[in-house]
Amino acid sequence: MPSTPTDPVSPASWTYAETFVGEDDLMKAARARAEEVGVVAVGSGAGATLQFLASVLEARAVVEIGTGTGVSGLWLLRGMRPDGVLTTVDVEAEHQRLARETFAEAGFASQRVRTIAGAGLDVLPRLTDAHYDIVFADGDKTEYSAYLTEALRLLRPGGVVVFDNALWHDRVADPSQRDAETTAIRDLGRQVLEHDGLVPVLLPVGDGLLLAKKVWTPEG
Repeated sequence: MPSTPTDPVSPASWTYAETFVGEDDLMKAARARAEEVGVVAVGSGAGATLQFLASVLEARAVVEIGTGTGVSGLWLLRGMRPDGVLTTVDVEAEHQRLARETFAEAGFASQRVRTIAGAGLDVLPRLTDAHYDIVFADGDKTEYSAYLTEALRLLRPGGVVVFDNALWHDRVADPSQRDAETTAIRDLGRQVLEHDGLVPVLLPVGDGLLLAKKVWTPEG
């Protein structure tokens, strides 16, 4: 019997799509560093989506909350304009040191990346309003709602906010799961859907990517 458009894809098809854009040795090295220090990096499907988004937007300025060892940052940089700058924030200075190794090995000049050690909600308020093309959040899940508030200020009209782990290991879709992180991500989804100034989409790549475009307004 042929499948219908609402049938879920098979595990084989999901894996095929997730790995459709492959990873080179530099990306694999960054992922190996992540595993060594216990960081869960974005998968190749999510990474390819970030690269595609940065390319489509011709991103010149991107904020990342959760540097890790540079896996997601490398995907973003590869999609950004040649003069683009990635500002990446993480509480772990050692992780950022490893990320800088990743970016240097990939040939990105040091001025292309601004690493800031600190908590996202301490750093984001210090960044420039309406300056950024993308805000990518992969930090503390219980702070996602606060990240959204900051992102709305930081993004230029037409910019996009992206949240990783939007499905949170299949827990968000299960109403019986009510732990703090799952509830926070579920609440974030409702906030995004109900916000008149956002155009949202939820993509089932990796552990889920929630994206929302900041709509243009007459005020700019």
